[in-house]
Amino acid sequence: MFEVRSVLLLLLGVVASTQGANILGLFSSHSQSHLIIHMSVAKALAEAGHNVTVVSMLKPKLTHKDIHLIVIPMKDEQELIMESQMTEMANQKNSLVSTMNRLLTGMEVMINAQAELLSDPRFQRIYETKFDLMILGYFINDFQLGVAHKLKVPVIIDWMSAPAPIIDKFTGNPAEVSYVPLLGTVGTHPLSFFKRAENLAKFLFFEYILVVFDFKLNRIYNEVFPEKDQPTLKELRKNISIAFVGSRLIAEGPIRPLVPAIIEIGGIQVKDKPDPLPKDIDQFLNKSTQGAVFLSLGSNIKSSTVKPEIVQTIFKVLSGLKENVIWKWEDLENTPGNASNILYKNWLPQDDILAHPNTKLFITHAGKGGITEAQYHGVPMVALPIFGDQPGNAAVMEKSGYGVALDLLTITEDTLREALKEVLENKKYSQAIGKFSALYRDRPLTAKQSVVYWTEYVLRHHGAPHLQSPSVHMNFIELHNLDIYLVIATILVLFVLLTRLVAKFVWNKFRGKGKISESKKKQ
Repeated sequence: MFEVRSVLLLLLGVVASTQGANILGLFSSHSQSHLIIHMSVAKALAEAGHNVTVVSMLKPKLTHKDIHLIVIPMKDEQELIMESQMTEMANQKNSLVSTMNRLLTGMEVMINAQAELLSDPRFQRIYETKFDLMILGYFINDFQLGVAHKLKVPVIIDWMSAPAPIIDKFTGNPAEVSYVPLLGTVGTHPLSFFKRAENLAKFLFFEYILVVFDFKLNRIYNEVFPEKDQPTLKELRKNISIAFVGSRLIAEGPIRPLVPAIIEIGGIQVKDKPDPLPKDIDQFLNKSTQGAVFLSLGSNIKSSTVKPEIVQTIFKVLSGLKENVIWKWEDLENTPGNASNILYKNWLPQDDILAHPNTKLFITHAGKGGITEAQYHGVPMVALPIFGDQPGNAAVMEKSGYGVALDLLTITEDTLREALKEVLENKKYSQAIGKFSALYRDRPLTAKQSVVYWTEYVLRHHGAPHLQSPSVHMNFIELHNLDIYLVIATILVLFVLLTRLVAKFVWNKFRGKGKISESKKKQ
């Protein structure tokens, strides 16, 4: 009896040590798709009884009644620059290099706005509150780690997709470039020579980009946190407890290594039970006896910024379908055209629509969030990728047999019509993604359960340095044993030189004796 009572007291002590913790979510990325992932994490923690405060530059579409929300928006001129950049990207071919270059130049305002947020009086009041933990929604903003240091709290990084090179660096996760595909690398495994070469080239490119970004981020960090006793940004990066990543190993290609500090929460935004749809959407889907097609190009690119001729191509094809169509279109006063089978809405509950049994096809820009939700609900896709990770996501989706990918800038009525017909009528796509959906859902803990458990784990232990890979605290030379290889190479070189010297000495000695013997014989 005494032992049972002791165990109960211990369990109550553990619960009391974590329930009701004060958690700060710093989610300053200027992207609703990113914010949906971060807010899903915050919502899971609020539902678990924690006191969550979220700071964002956007008003989130997803929230919870118990989340204290502080919205500090971009300046109007910064918003205009961002919209202009997105419009440009929607109307041109975007490579990995051009996208990264844009982040360093035209979209630099996004990074600067995240820095300016920290000096805003509304944010400064954060320091007056006692917090137990900070969750940092990461997107080129690790200078904000200084906030956690000032609050004297551990940090969890929240990242939207599979571990990128920067997340690997934060956690000491091995890159394994020979078989773990980077952004857009698609191939049959094991990867061929040329695919491995492509993957290595991308890895080296990212290494270069990280160095370039590092100069900028360190400059911003030193400007925002000029205190003399403030640790360096490099030191703060070594104090990250764990990283939440929006991925599932089975969805990213081949199995890859993950250190204990990386926690997969792919599908965190998918609801356990879909919310009731707005009345007009619910009625529209319920009467879609022939099935429904859902079209959304995401939250960053407005459909109205796509070239008018492309929009008209899409409209002509969709208006001719027997299926009903729900089209995410922001400018409702200027729609592409009127058609009895098309419903335009400026914002849509994507996850809930994909969960509806009458939704038979998803036309998507191939953002990570949309791909994940379609995989979870078993809805095949036609992808129209635009920039960033989207072309790679679309290529993987197509190779996996979950749909067809097209180039948005070059689609014609014929190519789009054929793609829609192929995916809607060929059952192999719905069967393939349906089978994967069952696999995706089969996990020991749901994404929400993983978020709650590991957050409370970090709270219970006041950080999680014991989960860190030792490689986080090693420099490049130590990590790759270059000093050991140098010593071995030096010993080998010295051995060879010494052997050569001895051999030369012995050779000369015997050669000398031979000459003396010959001269004696001649005498």
